Amino acid sequence: MSNTHARAPRPVESERIPLKPRKVSFSWEDTPLHWVPGDPFTTHTINVLHLLLPAGERWFVHVYKQVLPYIRDDRLREDVIGFIGQEAMHSQAHDEVLPHLKEQGLDPTPYTAQVDWLFEKLLGDRTLPPGRARRWWLMERVALIAAIEHYTAFLGDWVLNAEELDRRGADPTMLDLLRWHGAEEVEHRSVAFDLFMHVDGGYARRVRTWATAFSALVFLWQRGARFFMANDPTLLDGKATFKDFHVRGRRGVLPTTGAMVRSIPRYLSRTYHPSQEGSTEQAVAYLASSPAALAAEKGGA
Repeated sequence: MSNTHARAPRPVESERIPLKPRKVSFSWEDTPLHWVPGDPFTTHTINVLHLLLPAGERWFVHVYKQVLPYIRDDRLREDVIGFIGQEAMHSQAHDEVLPHLKEQGLDPTPYTAQVDWLFEKLLGDRTLPPGRARRWWLMERVALIAAIEHYTAFLGDWVLNAEELDRRGADPTMLDLLRWHGAEEVEHRSVAFDLFMHVDGGYARRVRTWATAFSALVFLWQRGARFFMANDPTLLDGKATFKDFHVRGRRGVLPTTGAMVRSIPRYLSRTYHPSQEGSTEQAVAYLASSPAALAAEKGGA
């Protein structure tokens, strides 16, 4: 494992807050199929989160439980345990949307089966002898999670500031799910990267796993959007194109392609640290007002 890389700066102490899972719950019976009114494409592009995240975040938890013995810093261990609790809750919350989609005529099973295969088989545990090979595969997956978390924090920051969704009358329950989740992604945005830097930190691995993660996310997202648009029972010829995404980004209801492209060199910079992205203060403020998070707090979560 190379130790010749430049160490990324650590976040300032005032940015560090204890991470805790919030046992939220959501009621979906009043959420319409097109929860962004009159905009199936935006609805379904964001709905892809419900297809990817349950399996993906279960995989995060599985990998991180394996890496706990490698952590030699008590504070980082505490953060990783808090991260595991939050990610498990995210997986459950998005999973609970899927029966609602099925009731509305959108059965996600054909797509989620492929996603499950990706995380459980392709990126799952391999029969490797103890030692270097097993450690290599574990560190590769830790680095992949750090790259993915760069984009979950990017999306979390975006949705916290996506006021155009409110102006378009987006369903408040879905917005609360997205913003609760997004706020927690911003809240714990440094954990995956700090863990990677702690147990490995090799720059070549960071670049390689970023390329893998970015390519996989783009591929899976466009497949998911096309799946939803093609299977939406209310659409005669539903299609999803890159132009549709670009246009919605300019309207403010999806992230802009420019912002996504600019996020790439930030992550690949040798001086990158996730604390440079988003605002902990804004995330904590949202979590203090989120209807679901407040209900969880009252329930003793």
